[in-house]
Amino acid sequence: MTVDAPVLEVDSVSMEFGGLKALQDVSLSVHKGDIVGVIGPNGAGKTTLLNVISGHLQPTRGTVSFDGVSIRKSPPHMVARRGLARSFQDTQSFPSLTVYETVLAAALNGRGLREAREEVDRILDEVGLSAKAHSYQSGLSLPDRKLVELAKCIAMDPKLLLLDEVMAGLTMAECEEPLKVITDLQSKGVSIVLIEHVMPVIMRIATRIVVLDFGQRILEGTPQEVVADERVRASYLGGKASA
Repeated sequence: MTVDAPVLEVDSVSMEFGGLKALQDVSLSVHKGDIVGVIGPNGAGKTTLLNVISGHLQPTRGTVSFDGVSIRKSPPHMVARRGLARSFQDTQSFPSLTVYETVLAAALNGRGLREAREEVDRILDEVGLSAKAHSYQSGLSLPDRKLVELAKCIAMDPKLLLLDEVMAGLTMAECEEPLKVITDLQSKGVSIVLIEHVMPVIMRIATRIVVLDFGQRILEGTPQEVVADERVRASYLGGKASA
């Protein structure tokens, strides 16, 4: 892969469920260190797009390439081994596990047990969860569960990180710690695709924004270009130029 080649390239991807067109000819490119925000109304196809990229869904048409290699027919575990990690909106998928055990399961992806344990210790310190390493997920606050989800992703040593509403339900003050983690990853060259409804978050960290509506990409541009667009203001921002 050349220096300027995209880390991720989605080319004319469509996803149909029976007669429902969840995605229609969606394309986007993500380069090293990009933070690409994906926004749009509920039902616009945002999570479906992440499911296609990560291998959880096979697109009806189109191609997905990661690090210069087609991953369209690769299962999720093989995509993950290539260096693509993703978060999920459900932050309590393993409530009976401790924080340490949850992150360790992710760290074992491609590592031996000793190395994985060392990584977990480092990551929990990095995201501010060391003191809660042996707490069960079921007893954590929502902000801490969000940090666990990020820690799981970091433990997989990703080149590309897909984040699905990792700030949902948090106050702006509670967003500060996840934002720090995300920008630290970007500074290390990790590329990020971020679905988010919290527009101040997107405006603050995204290098580019892709807008989906009814499964179609209707706009791509800088945060300033996107919020100034009449279609976005009408259909998503309620006529407001900023949020």
